[in-house]
Amino acid sequence: MRRHYPFILAVFLLLGISVCSHEAVAQEAHGADVIPLHAIVVGNDTIPVITLAIVDVVEKMPRALRKERERWSRLRNAVYVTYPYARTAARLLKDVNSQLATMSKRERKAFLASKEKEMKAQFGDKLENLSIYQGKVLMKLINRETGQNCYEIIKELKGGFNARVWQTVAFFFGGNLKSEYDKQEDKDIEVIVQELELYQRYRAFN
Repeated sequence: MRRHYPFILAVFLLLGISVCSHEAVAQEAHGADVIPLHAIVVGNDTIPVITLAIVDVVEKMPRALRKERERWSRLRNAVYVTYPYARTAARLLKDVNSQLATMSKRERKAFLASKEKEMKAQFGDKLENLSIYQGKVLMKLINRETGQNCYEIIKELKGGFNARVWQTVAFFFGGNLKSEYDKQEDKDIEVIVQELELYQRYRAFN
């Protein structure tokens, strides 16, 4: 009767199970590069047995699902990068507005110039490195945190002319300083923000 040893070996290599009633250690060999293996005896032959790690074989992800995952990952990264800046902007705006309320027009101009210089030194390089997409997300988050869009903030602090100039620049790059944050329209951003805030609270207590 013809023996199908290659088939038996393949079964052992893939499944790592024994089809024989007894297991033996591979026959002793000599040489520095010899690796001892478990083996089984089938008739007069000794066949090596190797147990491979278990792996999951899954179907390739559909293109639509891959694109959705890429979109979500891009948005999540943008929120994680820009949300701290939006929170900082909200705190600064609140502080600036409280101090401006007691200043004269001349004092106001000098104060805003010094505050702008301070912010450029602290955040200038980091904000300049943001992508256009991250900048759009940041504008929405600033509106979420302050209740004002970026156009309104610039107009209030620097005047209508500056606001219009920066709106033109933003429009040229595909942005809009008047971007508003809407929890329904921007529900994905909201989910990521809630995730980030939960993570920050967890870190604060641990």
